[in-house]
Amino acid sequence: MMVRRRTTALGQKMIAGALACGETALTGRYVLASRHGEFSRCLSMLKSLAAHELPSPAEFSMAVHNGLAGLLSIHLGNTRGHTALAAGLDTFGFGLIEAAAHLVEEPSEPVLLFFGDEPLPGEYDVFGKDDVDLPFVVALALRAPAAGDDCILFDAVPRSAGARPSTAAPADFLRFLLSGAQSAVSEGARMTWSWRRAT
Repeated sequence: MMVRRRTTALGQKMIAGALACGETALTGRYVLASRHGEFSRCLSMLKSLAAHELPSPAEFSMAVHNGLAGLLSIHLGNTRGHTALAAGLDTFGFGLIEAAAHLVEEPSEPVLLFFGDEPLPGEYDVFGKDDVDLPFVVALALRAPAAGDDCILFDAVPRSAGARPSTAAPADFLRFLLSGAQSAVSEGARMTWSWRRAT
């Protein structure tokens, strides 16, 4: 209940996804990837300030981009550390890179990658006019491969000028993961993301 009270609707879904990853949520490092974060919380504070009211200290403390990762780590007693990042339409892909970097640095330590975004509210939709595939939440429990494991390899190269960017990298990745396809590609704003199964 404490976690539910301190999170927005999006935050609740992201925390629920992370908790569904079981042991990795308890023992792994966290990578939180979100383009806008819990923007409704920031908007609430801005409206308070516009009305010459002080924002709630609890709202203020959770308004930072890594607030959800910090709340989850406190809730579970996980002291492994966490990273939070935002990279526009390429946020999910760069979240995967960050998670992979942690696995290379510390192969014995699992990583929880959780991504979440929702459309910006009407007053700010000009800044998120490409948020057509939101809301969306993904949580992945990742570990370094062991002998005999099926592995996913990925690559990122600068997007070619003629390619049309997609807002659906998380959905593209999940479709690839669940379909059994050998490979898949998703166009970000700056990068072309490709995934393939190791043979």
